[in-house]
Amino acid sequence: MQTPIELSHPVYHGEDAARRHLESIQWPDGPVCPFCSGSEKVKALGGESMGAGWYHCGACRKKFTVRVGSIFERSHIPLHKWMLGFRLFASSKKGFSAHQLHRTLNITYKSAWFMEHRIREAMTDDGDEPLGGKGKIVEADETFIGPAQDVFVNGRGWQKMRGTTTKRKVISLVERGGRARSFKVEQIDAKTVRKVLFENIVQPTRLMTDEAHHYRIPGRSFGSHERVNHSQQEYARGDVTTNTVEGFFSIFKRGMIGIYQHCSEQHLQRYLSEFDFRYSHRVALGVDDAERTTRAIRGAKGKRLMYRLPGGLKAA
Repeated sequence: MQTPIELSHPVYHGEDAARRHLESIQWPDGPVCPFCSGSEKVKALGGESMGAGWYHCGACRKKFTVRVGSIFERSHIPLHKWMLGFRLFASSKKGFSAHQLHRTLNITYKSAWFMEHRIREAMTDDGDEPLGGKGKIVEADETFIGPAQDVFVNGRGWQKMRGTTTKRKVISLVERGGRARSFKVEQIDAKTVRKVLFENIVQPTRLMTDEAHHYRIPGRSFGSHERVNHSQQEYARGDVTTNTVEGFFSIFKRGMIGIYQHCSEQHLQRYLSEFDFRYSHRVALGVDDAERTTRAIRGAKGKRLMYRLPGGLKAA
């Protein structure tokens, strides 16, 4: 864990300090070429014409900076503003709106909005390490987000369609005392639940859910499947409960309603990744704001998110 960095630190106010800080995170053992992954023949380039932070790889004969091959590539936003943006985003429990970011960093709203989506991309869990294990508990539950939609009804005109059928559907898995992983899904049924559970939880795990029928058959494949019956006002039975995942939903919804206020369906998964990341790297697990920021910045490596895709298509 690195030494905590306060908000007054030059990393958040000076370009050279920000670049050196980013290099120390992305290249802890020295510069690595983003094109050929070589390091033995990499040398720093001097001279005022190139500016600080340029390197040359003798193996593939290409020039690069620490920005190349990451979400920072081809961005015109200064690195010290990127570093501060990461810090503000990673340390705000319920999120940090693009409007607030554009005012704080003195950049355009469009830049702030895209900057936040790049940060969310850096926070995305690659899913390499599954949740749970022998003796561990994973709670699973679903929630619905979004306003009531207008639906045309013959003879009655446009009506507000309330309930969960028109809302966006989310399934979240929360390892008790550990990480969270959430998914936007099209349907809440046994087939979808089975896919989410089997791809993200190891089978010796104790699975805990509510009484919903779509968990029953998939739940048989785990170490145990224990349920609480909310319809009968049962919310805990010994250590069997879904209070942990419901607490996660509480933070998520407070952020989506109070901070972001609205979210299009195509971007919902990125917002889920953001809340998953902060929950999975929280203070209760020994991760403070500075370390959480460092881990988010480390996730920027090897990821690109372009505003427009080749052919003029807008990025999702």
